[in-house]
Amino acid sequence: MSEQRVLLVDDEEELRRSTAQALELFGLSVQTFSNADHVLELTGFGFDGVVVSDIRMPGTDGMTLLQKIRELDAEIPVILVTGHGDVQLAVKAMREGAYDFLEKPFTPQHLAGIIRRALDRRSLVLENRRLRAVAGKRDDVEARLPGRTQVMVDLRYRIRAIGATDADTLIIGETGAGKEVVARALHDISSRANKPFIAINCAALPDNLIESELFGHEAGAFPGALRPRYGKFEHGRGGTILLDEIGSMPVDLQAKFLRVLQERVITRLGSNETVPLDVRFIATSKVDLEAEVAAGRFRADLLYRLNVATIHVPSLAQRRADIPLLFLQLVREAAARYGREDLDVPAEMTSAIAQRDWPGNVRELRNAADRLVLGLDPKPGETGGAKDGAGRLADKVAAFERNLIAGEIAAHGGALRPVYESLGISRKTLYEKMQKYGLDKKLLGPEHMLQDDRER
Repeated sequence: MSEQRVLLVDDEEELRRSTAQALELFGLSVQTFSNADHVLELTGFGFDGVVVSDIRMPGTDGMTLLQKIRELDAEIPVILVTGHGDVQLAVKAMREGAYDFLEKPFTPQHLAGIIRRALDRRSLVLENRRLRAVAGKRDDVEARLPGRTQVMVDLRYRIRAIGATDADTLIIGETGAGKEVVARALHDISSRANKPFIAINCAALPDNLIESELFGHEAGAFPGALRPRYGKFEHGRGGTILLDEIGSMPVDLQAKFLRVLQERVITRLGSNETVPLDVRFIATSKVDLEAEVAAGRFRADLLYRLNVATIHVPSLAQRRADIPLLFLQLVREAAARYGREDLDVPAEMTSAIAQRDWPGNVRELRNAADRLVLGLDPKPGETGGAKDGAGRLADKVAAFERNLIAGEIAAHGGALRPVYESLGISRKTLYEKMQKYGLDKKLLGPEHMLQDDRER
């Protein structure tokens, strides 16, 4: 098990230092931060610790940090501290998932007691996850990448196999399919889980600053470089570097990055000295890099050096049978994230969700779940059933029956036996109704049709 840590975030230097010293006297291991910028790099499913953060800070405030941490792992204890007697803010923080709320001034004993209880809770959470994994039950990887289809089973198997190694990895998948989720999972199940996870969006780095951002610079390296600065590569030493959309990296920079991959050293701008680099590189791409190589926009030697291991993340179109259960999970997560009550999703909505196309993949599906939880108007195709009670009774009954059967088929991943058993009808009756409503080809993928043929 990794060492339990307290990540202390406060923009007031004197208070931050004195609080850290007091907590260390109580035997706690404390790492301090003047802002929230680098805290997320150290948290994740494998993080064995607690985050203590001031609420009111410049840049990312404590409430925003809480929300981002809960998106990574909702069971990481976050203790929020404020110097303002704001009861409403305290209630809002607790509703949004804060472990506890503390008002300044506070005694170190009080804070240390809260932290110890939070650390005990976190240890129990991680131990429970480990035991469930040993017992062959749903583990961290499956919790983040759920799905019953074979492509998802294969994906999780590959993540577990590659994650345990130090191999550089290339992740390929459509926009919104979950490439960064896969990268996080690889990091969290590796021996580097307790080190930084640095995500770099290659498409968002400005051309005139990209080398400085990645490699760092010495004072005077260029106009405005008043002091030395670590680059992102050096900052992530010991951890994992994610290069998101590496196909957007400028060609001239690709040659320098190739040297980093081969020799694991960097040279800051304005310096001749090399700095050893102990990191694992993970890159993602939504475009075919081999086609980019053929077009002269990507170096072939970089591609061959980078993809020591390759992971393909399936789109929702490739695992349509997973959509209903995935949507229900996203609804539960959204309800917890926004502090709302759990919702019962109507069967007709589940059916409509399963049948429509999702070009934005999981990201678009998550947005639909958020809209539902927040009570916002759904987009076309996100609901099912007739409106305003129009139509004959027979049509309404037929529409209800069709949506009910479709929802059950989708919810059971295309396996028909649990469908007719749960509905209390015979297998023959279910087949007849599926034929009547044209459900046989719309909700069943080829793998589930084969499974159904075996049941017959």
